[in-house]
Amino acid sequence: MHRIKRRNSKTIKYMVFPCIFCRVRGDLVSNINHEYIQSYLYGVIPPSQGILKELEEYAEQNNVPIVTPDVAGLIAVLVKTGRVKRILEVGTAIGYSSILMGTHMQSYAGKDFSIITIEKNEESAELAKQNIKKAGMEDNIKVLTGDASELLASVEGSFDMIFVDAAKGQYMDFMEQSIGKLKLGGLFVCDNVLFRGMVAERSLLKRRKITIVKRLRKFLEFISKCEELQTTIIPMGDGVSISCKLKEVSFNEKA
Repeated sequence: MHRIKRRNSKTIKYMVFPCIFCRVRGDLVSNINHEYIQSYLYGVIPPSQGILKELEEYAEQNNVPIVTPDVAGLIAVLVKTGRVKRILEVGTAIGYSSILMGTHMQSYAGKDFSIITIEKNEESAELAKQNIKKAGMEDNIKVLTGDASELLASVEGSFDMIFVDAAKGQYMDFMEQSIGKLKLGGLFVCDNVLFRGMVAERSLLKRRKITIVKRLRKFLEFISKCEELQTTIIPMGDGVSISCKLKEVSFNEKA
């Protein structure tokens, strides 16, 4: 059992959950950082408002995975620092991260921004569309329904940032099909790359997850060694990789 202390200006709440997970702001958070650090950081992060708060509550009630509060903050910094206006996202879920990124882009771009986001699950895609419309971003965020490995080739245009939060065993495939659409100096960001710590620690590895972990390790090794990318891997949330595209990437030469 794991105990998390959640702080706010008035109270300190304790939450106890089984296994190696704790539930904070609508997501199952893997314990890759010390709990006291995670608890403190989550306590100082300002709570969300409006539609984002509603989606966090929905995610918690319905066990829908969304980005953790600290990762959400990192995304905000990346988007605003790069003055990002065009994003390609793989893995929409209920539309939380799309709306999150759109909200931050609105702060400096007004209505001059766009997001193309891909979701495989039809029910989730429809719910995401409803949430995006509720957020007033239906003209800026386009949801494509289907398998990203089949749809990415047909996506047109150049992007300032690509955000991947989908099937972890396919991250390498997603990169091969989309990195050519990322502008030079653009960011390729992936969530959950440490996969509950199993990527880094063999003792945590579950037999049924071996293939996914092997593929994630291959992906992380590639982006870390690729000379056309400048990459960092951050032990935040369930692990986040950030790669800046310096040159066009050739995968055939690295096979």
